[in-house]
Amino acid sequence: MSPEAKKDPKANETTQYSPDWIREEVSRLVELHESGTMPSIVQLGHPVLRMQAVDHAEQLGEKLLRRFLDTMKAVMLDAPGVGLAAPQLGVPLRIAVLEDLYETSPEIAAARQREPLEYLEIINPRYYPVGERMAEFYEGCLSFNGYQGVVVRPSDITTSFTDVYGRARERLFSGWQARIFQHETDHLDGIVYIDKALSRSLCSSLEYARWANPDVDQARRGLDF
Repeated sequence: MSPEAKKDPKANETTQYSPDWIREEVSRLVELHESGTMPSIVQLGHPVLRMQAVDHAEQLGEKLLRRFLDTMKAVMLDAPGVGLAAPQLGVPLRIAVLEDLYETSPEIAAARQREPLEYLEIINPRYYPVGERMAEFYEGCLSFNGYQGVVVRPSDITTSFTDVYGRARERLFSGWQARIFQHETDHLDGIVYIDKALSRSLCSSLEYARWANPDVDQARRGLDF
């Protein structure tokens, strides 16, 4: 059992995950990170991964929010991953961090519409499809270790969120960047990618390299989905 699991509140529903509890838990995670220990990423089955996260409305304050975002970024990069949502640390707040600067081949980049995504912090994000283009590819999740599944998602989205200073932002994303934004924002609505995946596409990470070459056509034939 992880330290996070041991610290889950046992109080009744009116006090569970209260603003006070959220501040205390975020402080604990930040202090753990700043002491040199990386907080654990919670796994599927943890209740926060199935909750509707609450909007961040100054619960943490400016300084604690900044420290929490730094902790989230460190956990994401250490995993390694291209995104991390607060519920993946057991905190039901609508906060996520994104970054995808990993090198990839031109062939894979073209097939997956993958462009570098500079580090981005999104607070209280929402997304909406733009147009009718759809794209499908394998996704994995740091909270569902060991598996990959094909998810069909809108190729183009418009988004709204606030930054760490509380300023409203709007951005358009396409391709792989749109996929990352949708995946992490879904976490804030209690949705894990497996909820949207084509079930017959599911494969272990050990088998993943067999099918990601560089699109999913071979996987569709081999796994019959």
